[in-house]
Parts: sequence; structure tokens; C-alpha cells
Amino acid sequence: MALPKHSSSIPMKDLQTCIHCGLCTSSCPTYLELGAEPDSPRGRIHLMRAVAEGRLEWTADVVRHLDLCLECRACETACPSGVKYGSLLEAAREDIAKAYKRPLRERLIYSVLRDRLFPYPRRMNFLLAPVRLFGKAIRGLSAALPADLRRMLALLPERPESPAAYALPEVMPAEGERRYRVALLTGCVASVLFARTNWATARVLARNGCEVVIPKAQGCCGALHLHSGAVDAARDFARHNLDVFDIDSVDAVIINAAGCGSTVREYAHALAGDPRYAAKAEAFSRKAKDVSVFLHEIGLRPMEVPLNLKVAYHDACHLSHGQGVRKEPRELLRSIPGVELVDLREPEICCGSAGIYNILQPEMAGRLLERKVDAVLETGAKVLATGNPGCLMQIAKGLRERGLKVQVVHPIELVAQAYGEL
Repeated sequence: MALPKHSSSIPMKDLQTCIHCGLCTSSCPTYLELGAEPDSPRGRIHLMRAVAEGRLEWTADVVRHLDLCLECRACETACPSGVKYGSLLEAAREDIAKAYKRPLRERLIYSVLRDRLFPYPRRMNFLLAPVRLFGKAIRGLSAALPADLRRMLALLPERPESPAAYALPEVMPAEGERRYRVALLTGCVASVLFARTNWATARVLARNGCEVVIPKAQGCCGALHLHSGAVDAARDFARHNLDVFDIDSVDAVIINAAGCGSTVREYAHALAGDPRYAAKAEAFSRKAKDVSVFLHEIGLRPMEVPLNLKVAYHDACHLSHGQGVRKEPRELLRSIPGVELVDLREPEICCGSAGIYNILQPEMAGRLLERKVDAVLETGAKVLATGNPGCLMQIAKGLRERGLKVQVVHPIELVAQAYGEL
């Protein structure tokens, strides 16, 4: 089913901001791989505008070009005209969700992963229990599983840690004089698969004089829904978090996942028209900060343990392009005793994770992952650091599949090690 002509809600004024200069093409991962105009930001804007003007409908072919976009927002960094490409794509995907019936496979993936599993840590924990107990046997039988299940299994660590090993209290007191009171967003997928990262984040904040509040009732930030057209559900997740976090009682809301950080910083935009939540959303967005940015602002207390590591850093897309955060994670890594930070070729090019893109679009995700793994190998680094759960899983998977012994970690875990906390 296609949209009736002229019914699109894609904002025409934002579409008209694009001057079609093409400077975005060299930064677009899919254009770099395919060299096809419809798979560039400029080409996709042409398609969106044609639909908005009633010259095209949401056919399978048009939708395919937009689906192939990772929404990495590298084009926004490159754009001289300030095109809000991410917002345009989200509006287009909202239209598509209302007007286009997706193939059964895609409907199942969205229904199961996005809507019923990933936003709910308890469900994820329950389903991961057999992998923790019988992971080797399950992987040995993986050839008999459907392809999408094999891909999901391949993304998991060989032995997923139990989040119980890194359980957090509702309040972690500051060490020494309390300098700040902050809240920590633990995420949904991250709270299950990267509980160690959350624990490291809280401990590093505490070591630097922060009282850390971790609301137990917090939930999914809504990123997966926002980026795939389920905007109403994304707003509901945002409202829940706004109810749970006492934003007036903290100096900052700390986030260690790039995708979550980019989304919560846009709560103000998402709920601008909501009379009950608009002011709360604006305050939340204003106080939301990536952990590297916050630590850069307050200054780090000395670390005691030299690590003696060569570390390469990959820019998570929604940290570098979505939030404009590039120097702070690098400065954080350089501040660790014994760390040699080396440049990664194309550090800002997407690794192919992009939420559940690597499940929905496995071929392109695989091509981008190979490109990223090649770049890691060129550095000779034994550690790859990056600030997003999806990137951590995707790049670790690529390295494992090549039999390479490169550790993939969040930068805050290395800082925690240097404080003797891990």
C-alpha cells in the first residue's frame, strides 16, 4: 500500500535546505560502497521530496533506498547548508510505517526485536540464560538455525557476563568530598550485555567526587523506535523516563551509549508540543551528557595504574555526528597512564551496526564491518575503544570471525582499570 499523494508529513522547508552540492556523498558509507546516487544522502533527499510533492509513492524500490541508510548522520557533519538529514529520515520512516506494508521477515524482526525484546532487560536476561550456560553447544548447532538467528547469536560475546556480577545500587556515594550529584542512564540492551560498562561508569564518577543516582524504574530511551518510524512508541518511552528521573535534583544525566545519548538529547524536540512534558524534556535534554564530556568538564583525579596499551579509537556515529563529540573521548584515553592512542583510518565511518541494521541489512553491514576490521588491523593496536554497545558488539564480532585477538572495550572501562576498579 502506498501513501496517497501529498499526504507526506516530511517537512518541505527542511527538504528545500539541501542545495544538492554533493559534499555529503564522500562521507556516506553506502555511497562509498555502492557509488549509486539513490543510496547517497542527496539521492535519498530527492526521493523524499518526490514523495512529499506527490511525484512518487512509497513503493518497495523507494523504501529500499531509504532502508539502506544507516542514519549515521555523517552527511550532517559534511553538509555546508545545515540539512537536518536525521530528522528528515525519521519523518520519512514514520510515513513509511503508516503507509507501506513491509515484507513478513521485516515485520517479524521489528515486532520481536524492537517491540518485544530489546527494550525489556528482564526478557533479554531470560533469553540469554541458555547462551550463558550452554553457549558452546548452542553455537555448535547454529548452522541449523535460521539465518537471522545465527546473525544475532554471532553478535553476542562468546560468554555473555551476567549483569548480576555488576549490580548497581540505587545511589552510589561519592568518594571523598562530593562535587556533583548525577543520574546514570543504564539503557536496555546495555544494562544486560554491558553491565560491566555501566558499573565502570558509576565507579569512575564516584572516584571523581560524584554521587551517582541510578533509578531502578528507568527504561529504554526509545532510540530504536525513533529511528525506525515508531515515533509514538519512542515518545512513550521518553515520557516514562521523564517521570522516573528527578531531573531537578541532579547536575547532569550521564550516558555512556552514543545512540541513547543522541536520542535523549532530542527529547526536547520530540516532546516540544506536549503541554505536560515539554518543559521536563527540555531540562532533560539540556542536562544529558556523554560520560566523556562530563569528565572532561569536571577534570579527572589522578589514575594510579599504568595500562601500557596501544589503543585505537572508533567514533560511534551518534556520538561524533549525532552529538558532535570527538575530542573528549580521545582526551580521556590519552589521560590514562601508559596508553598510546593511535589513529584509525576512517574513524568516523559507520561499522555497520546502527541499531538492528546489521540484522535487517546483513550484506551492507558485513561490507562496512570488513572495512572497519581492516582499518583496525592497520594500526597494530591490541585494543579498540568505542562508545556505543552496538559498535562494541559489531566490531568484536568482525574481529572474532577473523580469529584476531583484539580487545574491544568502552573507553570508560580502561579508565576504570587505571583507577584499579576492574
